Amino acid sequence: MGRPVTLFTGQWADLTFETICEKAAGFGYDGLELACWGDHFDVVQAAKSDKYCKGRWEILADHGLTCYAVSNHLAGQAVCDLIDGRHQEILPPEVWGDGEPEGVRKRAAKRMIDTAKACRRFMDAKPGRKKKDDFPAVVNGFTGSSIWHSIYAFPPTSQKYWDNGFKDFAKRWTPILNAFDKVNVNFALEVHPTEIAFDIASAERALDAVKGHKRFGFNYDPSHLGYQGVDYVKFIRKFSDRIYHVHVKDAWWNRGSGEAGVFGGHTDFCDPRRYWDFRSPGRGDTDFEEIIVALNDIAYTGPLSVEWEDSRMDREHGATEACGFTKAIDFKTSNIAFDGQFDR
Repeated sequence: MGRPVTLFTGQWADLTFETICEKAAGFGYDGLELACWGDHFDVVQAAKSDKYCKGRWEILADHGLTCYAVSNHLAGQAVCDLIDGRHQEILPPEVWGDGEPEGVRKRAAKRMIDTAKACRRFMDAKPGRKKKDDFPAVVNGFTGSSIWHSIYAFPPTSQKYWDNGFKDFAKRWTPILNAFDKVNVNFALEVHPTEIAFDIASAERALDAVKGHKRFGFNYDPSHLGYQGVDYVKFIRKFSDRIYHVHVKDAWWNRGSGEAGVFGGHTDFCDPRRYWDFRSPGRGDTDFEEIIVALNDIAYTGPLSVEWEDSRMDREHGATEACGFTKAIDFKTSNIAFDGQFDR
């Protein structure tokens, strides 16, 4: 077996922490990637309480599980977004406040800084942790974007307009990244439509905007790239030193009736008209063999975290199948050349 296989708990936030731990262990996972919603990982408590952090580890250990990352996509989304009523549905009440947009963005930024502190305290409480982490502390998440709405827009969008969006991103996220640096935690953006970075070109631009800040990298997730026509294997090689975490998530594309395209046609997931949809790992069009080879080539040693999303399949069946699939496709890189024995 190669890397540890974990389960992202974001899609299981309706279950208690103990319940998802019990289920994930039964599904065969090595650990969890903890969502900062539901009751799985409380940022406020974890940022200030060693007791809370140790309690999380005790529950994980009781089920033979570990953890390498926490994820706060919801608060991160509000840092740069044009805030509207949809955000109230995903944000903690204290972050939403009175809903005044700039106030929401500032409170969301503070919550992301608190998430870095919470992640550091949590990872420091890891049982048996040595002086050097076996995998760097990582917070996965979204950034939001003030310019996503202007994609393929009319009236036409100028480069100056987009430049201002990247400047806004840098202004809001550089202080957050500096706070991450103070506590030795990496932020991994899940490159994704609606974010400041949604393909290779925009990821390069985002990295340039924050002047290559060492705490800004990526939570690699091929499911958001393939259906766009983005070379998702090239992404790994392009950002070989910035892949801070990996999601195993699948999608299929070039499907449907031809009535809804890449932009989705304002349809729901699993509408048979859709051009693309998320699928359980191994059920879609993603070439995971190529991904594993590329991850080995860049010496990525972190977890492979299943983010399970497939509305066509029972989630417990899917999560179990996805765990087995991920363990089967992963393999360690060789420490010898295959033809190096002929001269002996």
